Amino acid sequence: MPDFLFVALQYLWPKKALTQLAGFAARRRLGALLQVVLRWFVRRYGVNMAEAANPDLAAYPTFNEFFTRALKPGARPLADAPFLCPVDGAISQFGAVERDQVFQAKGHTYSTTALVGGDSRMAKAFDSGLFATLYLSPKDYHRIHMPCDGALTRMIYVPGELFSVNPATARGVPGLFARNERVVCVFEGAKGPFVLVLVGATIVGSMATVWHGVVNPPRTELREFTYPPSQVTLRRGDELGRFLLGSTVVMLFPRNTFAFNPQWQPGGAIRMGEPMGN
Repeated sequence: MPDFLFVALQYLWPKKALTQLAGFAARRRLGALLQVVLRWFVRRYGVNMAEAANPDLAAYPTFNEFFTRALKPGARPLADAPFLCPVDGAISQFGAVERDQVFQAKGHTYSTTALVGGDSRMAKAFDSGLFATLYLSPKDYHRIHMPCDGALTRMIYVPGELFSVNPATARGVPGLFARNERVVCVFEGAKGPFVLVLVGATIVGSMATVWHGVVNPPRTELREFTYPPSQVTLRRGDELGRFLLGSTVVMLFPRNTFAFNPQWQPGGAIRMGEPMGN
């Protein structure tokens, strides 16, 4: 299907209803039917089950448990670098935040203020700072890990659209990542505040964090949670959360925090634990 037609159809699809249906099915124990679906999914997307902690498809009673499967110990060694890649996937874009604007794709930017739910004071901390947008495809490992040490200060659930977040949609839908449903996780680190935004999408039934559990549904209104110092402290490489079906992570860091890995390039493949910057 041509990209323009795929994008245009998304404005017509009942995206929320499709996502709710997918989430309902992914939580259900479907027995033999599930095994048929899992075998097809592994073949269709080239999922590497050899690196899963349990490679036996029959061991997963629901699609969600398969999709958020753990990896074998040592499958993602942590590089000797201060900032690590937090996910498996592909680099959508990365670079500098310019006058509150994040580059999405050719001809498209969006504001950090909109991305974090409208908090201009928070967004100002990232003026002239750094951003990275990382896309997780269906075949990828779908747990999200910490890029560096951090203490959680806030979590904001921002309701929104449920467009796909694949590269074709990123090129075709203005302000995509600041329009879609998202969970904004705000941390304080050694170099100041930093943010990881978990962006939802069509068919992404929900997002979960290790300190809260499933954040969405409900999807009705903006919700904010604050955390006292040291209540939730995570180390570099610790699990932060997971997507129940694939999506995108957007990161924000203040200026002069680090220099990106010189081997990074848009479209390049990445693995959790690899060096992101120095």
